[in-house]
Amino acid sequence: GIKLVTKIKKNMKNKLMDIYEKLILAKRNIIESTNNILKNTFRIDHTRHRSVLNFCGNVFSAIAAYSYYQNKPAISKDLLEQMPTVS
Repeated sequence: GIKLVTKIKKNMKNKLMDIYEKLILAKRNIIESTNNILKNTFRIDHTRHRSVLNFCGNVFSAIAAYSYYQNKPAISKDLLEQMPTVS
């Protein structure tokens, strides 16, 4: 019951995609951009924490700093309005 949704690459057969799948790919780009900002700008990928509390403090401080970040990636409102609801 799991479907893998990826971009069509040049060595793949050309196959039509549903509008829902295109919207999912647009959201994936935003998520990847956000992860890139958190990892590179706020250095959230540090892996040598000495305790769980130190790890949580690092993650929460990076997320708090990200909330004040000016150039956050966002999905356009047109894409959100087209998105079908899944229940």
